[in-house]
Amino acid sequence: MSTLPSRPSYAAVLRVPHARRTFAAALVGRLSYGTVSLALMLSLIRSTGSYAVAGTVMAVFGATSVFLSPYRAGLVDRHGPRRALLPMSLLYAALLCVLAAACWRPGVPAAVLATTAALTGACTPPLGPTMRAVWVELVPERHLLQRAYSLDGVAEELLFVSGPLLVGLVVGVAPPAVGVLLSAVLVALGSVAFATSPALGALRPAGREKDIAPETGRGGAGQWRSLLQPVVVAAGVGVSVSAVDLLVVAFAGQRDLGNGTVAWVLAALSAGSAVGGLLNGAVRWSSSARARLPFLAAGLGLCLAAAGLAPGVGTLVAAVACAGLFVAPALTTAYLIADESAAPGYRTRVGAWCNTAVNAGMSAGAATVGLLVERLPLPVCFAVSGAAAVAAALVPGRRRHGGSAERVGPLSRRPSRRSDPSRSRPSRRSASRRSASRP
Repeated sequence: MSTLPSRPSYAAVLRVPHARRTFAAALVGRLSYGTVSLALMLSLIRSTGSYAVAGTVMAVFGATSVFLSPYRAGLVDRHGPRRALLPMSLLYAALLCVLAAACWRPGVPAAVLATTAALTGACTPPLGPTMRAVWVELVPERHLLQRAYSLDGVAEELLFVSGPLLVGLVVGVAPPAVGVLLSAVLVALGSVAFATSPALGALRPAGREKDIAPETGRGGAGQWRSLLQPVVVAAGVGVSVSAVDLLVVAFAGQRDLGNGTVAWVLAALSAGSAVGGLLNGAVRWSSSARARLPFLAAGLGLCLAAAGLAPGVGTLVAAVACAGLFVAPALTTAYLIADESAAPGYRTRVGAWCNTAVNAGMSAGAATVGLLVERLPLPVCFAVSGAAAVAAALVPGRRRHGGSAERVGPLSRRPSRRSDPSRSRPSRRSASRRSASRP
């Protein structure tokens, strides 16, 4: 699609034609995901006066958003981002506005709030998976794609840190429902700018799965078996990371420390993740992504287990920061493996499966640790949270056979017309008609 710069760096990624505009638009839309949860929770509490009702409505919103994610991504793969993603985003923004109006004043029945939240969550647009699919088209060189994915992951980490801070500023001068309206505006503006970017023209609709020729060996059971490792590791990382929030609060409570201490420890986790993501993208690895992924997951788990032995806040901050060094690299590597496993018509969907695994793991981790922290010593709870990532590291990785299954790891390169004229690639239009559609 483009002429790639000779030097693989983060600056080189952003110099690719249309990359800056497309990435910036996607980040504006994705900032909505960093603001909506806190804004909606505060709006519901203010409207209903009940933490139980607010928690239930948020759970419904999260469940439909997370578990329908692969289906929504499949619509993007099948119909293309302009025909599927844009209407989905605008409908999601409109429903957020309805939710904000419902929460503006007390008195709306909880059933109405829950139903509206469920519908809103069901329409959450898969901006992250779609952006990663666009990166594949913009930067087909694997070592440069690794940098693009790392940059994407670090930016997403920063969005989820800055989003709640932005909501905090809003609720200081306006009702929390204004934060929900802000989320609607962000996702609408970002999605429109994203969907109209010239870069999205490369993502051609894949059609229906029955249109895919079985002789390519792409899609089907082989593809899903090769996805087992990245999806399980993503879930394990989600479990471990979500547990840290509650465990740090419990750590501070046992030592009569303030909430400021909790904030510093969690900031260390995010900072470590950002640094780890940037370092991971800057290194030209000699090993494949599948070979690295277990070590990244195990490193996260062992650091969290060690954090439980911290005698004080300083050592806890250091241990949690070390754990954070593995978070973004593990997730970025999982996304790379998912892309390697995907047939051309499945790319957005397999990325959505990793997203779903992370979010489901975070929900399960928070619920599980919430039960354990009142029954077990805190060091044991840290060890259990780390064990989830270590256990995920034990899942063996499988290559997908057939088609381009040998494209394993960020350093292996795709053949191109220029480098190997004897193996010219079919056009994207003809390839998409012969290959399976994405989830």
